[in-house]
Order: sequence, then C-alpha cells, then structure tokens
Amino acid sequence: MQILFPPKCVLCGNVLESGEQDLCKDCRLDAPEYPNRKNKLQFLDSFAAVWYYEGSVRKSLLRYKFYGARSNALSYGRLLAMKLLEEYPDGFDCLTWVPVSPLRKLRRGYDQVEELAKAVGRELDMVPVPLLKKVRHNRPQSGIHGEAERRANVLGAYRVPDPAQAAGKKILLLDDILTTGATAGECARVLLTAGAKEVHCAAVAAARK
Repeated sequence: MQILFPPKCVLCGNVLESGEQDLCKDCRLDAPEYPNRKNKLQFLDSFAAVWYYEGSVRKSLLRYKFYGARSNALSYGRLLAMKLLEEYPDGFDCLTWVPVSPLRKLRRGYDQVEELAKAVGRELDMVPVPLLKKVRHNRPQSGIHGEAERRANVLGAYRVPDPAQAAGKKILLLDDILTTGATAGECARVLLTAGAKEVHCAAVAAARK
C-alpha cells in the first residue's frame, strides 16, 4: 500500500524518506514553531500551539479545512499531542473541541476539529467528549478581521447541553487555528459558566500577533 500511496509530509506534501513520520527533514527544521504556552488569555487559563499560522503551515491547514485533506488530522494529532505532553505533564480531566455548525459540517463533509480531537485523544489515551454544541450558524471568522467584530460574531453561538459533564473539570479545548482567540474565548466562557474549573486551549497553529 505504501508503494501506491507513500506517506507524505503533512506540510509540504513531499514523499517522506525511510524513518520519517508526519514531517520531512526540511519542514521539521524550518516550520515556524510556536514557543511555550501562553497563560491567562481571555477566559482561557492557557493556550498552546504547534506552529505559527504562516507559510507552509497555513497552506497545509487550508487544505485540511477547505479542500478535503481529512487525513492530515492524524499527523496534526500526533504532533499536537507531543506538544501537550511537553507543556502539560499533569494532563487534563476532559478533552473536547470547538464544534462547527451542523450546516457547515454537512457542506464540508466532516468537522475538522472533531477529527483532530479524535487523533489527539488516541495519542493521549483520552476519549473526546462533545461538551459544546453550536447553536447559531454565524459568519465564518476567517472573513472577519476586527477583533471586536470577531467576538461579537461568536457571542451566544455555543452552549453546554449537559453542564454536569463540565462541572469541576480541568478541560482541554481543541481548535485547529487560533487568530484573535475570540472563538476559543467564547467557548471557554460558556464552559466556565457551566461550572468548569479550568479551560486550556490547544491548536495546530496560532497567529504570530
């Protein structure tokens, strides 16, 4: 099977050499690595990412999110799990994700962050729990540039159907890309309102600013 479909670098798409996994040698060295986790963002206790959202990382995630490169989730999941084990050695009580709306999932064919959560969960030996439900089909955040407008766009878009699942928990919230943090912050707000003890976010990539 590998002869017909050889494994490729998740960022540049080049065929991997023997012994390589997920990333080729050049991308492993050159991809814009995100530094140590940041603490105390709006409604979030901390945030971590694998890379900055630029260059080959940005192109890879756009293929994943909009052009059907669903299998990228496996590589992203392994790499993000490695980052999480490094940054959060004490682990979490619960793993969840930022969901897309039912309409967007229908159009795309999959929820890209749910696929990421499944991949991360396999690596961390955790079963993702759908704590959040998107109840409003708002405009895509990618088409909105102002931070205040992004926050207004997601306000009230999520709810926690069963607060008992979140109560008292240290929660790991996954997203694919973080730019202003508006979406993750709104999800964290409703989780904290539902009784969560802490909410920490992790993503494949984050904007440099």
